[in-house]
Amino acid sequence: MNAAEGPGRALIDQTVSQLEHLIFRGELKPGDKLSEQALSSRFGISRGPLREAIRSLEGRRLVERVPFAGVRVVQLTVDDIEQLLVTREALEGMACRQAAENMTLHETRQLFQSLAELERKFLEEGPSGVFRNGAADNDLHIQIARGSRNRWLIDIICSELYPLLRICRFQSMIVTASQKHRGKAVNREHRAIIEAIEQRDPDAAERLMRAHLVASRENLMKWLRRQDGIARTPPHRMEA
Repeated sequence: MNAAEGPGRALIDQTVSQLEHLIFRGELKPGDKLSEQALSSRFGISRGPLREAIRSLEGRRLVERVPFAGVRVVQLTVDDIEQLLVTREALEGMACRQAAENMTLHETRQLFQSLAELERKFLEEGPSGVFRNGAADNDLHIQIARGSRNRWLIDIICSELYPLLRICRFQSMIVTASQKHRGKAVNREHRAIIEAIEQRDPDAAERLMRAHLVASRENLMKWLRRQDGIARTPPHRMEA
């Protein structure tokens, strides 16, 4: 039995999950260096499985190896985020089209149940309750992706794209929490998307999903560009 199977593989997978948890919760922030000594001590494991876990996260682009600086949590630029969101529009638009063609009635009812849970969280906790950790909002989108029955789309969206987007999820949450009208619009857009899927209208489903993601992207990017501009503006000097 080798490290690719059995207890060795299980330990590596567990370590991957622990590292993901630290990254997604923001305990390891974008740009933070991963200290093998500190992490192996924290997890109570040797450096061998830890290094394998880090290599796994490198393959998924959640961490990156910087020359002469070690391994760090990936730090996405504003342009990186915009390109990821544009890619998401295309992939999820196609997934939604295929979901309208392939999802069962039972699955569409589950979508409506998830939407009801989103609306409940929004009423009780506000936008931050919906977008905290990305769980409730992403679950709905993941259900639709899986409903496409397209294993290539599912793998790219769920395993590669979403983990990267979760790193910048806190930024989206800040924007949405500060703009309650956007949170209400998101609920309306989700309902329209699910209704198109239920009615087996692939053209409408794709169009509505793309419009929903475009609106969210434009809202977020406007905020990020403004913040980036503020960060780049040098402080004014006091006149002598």
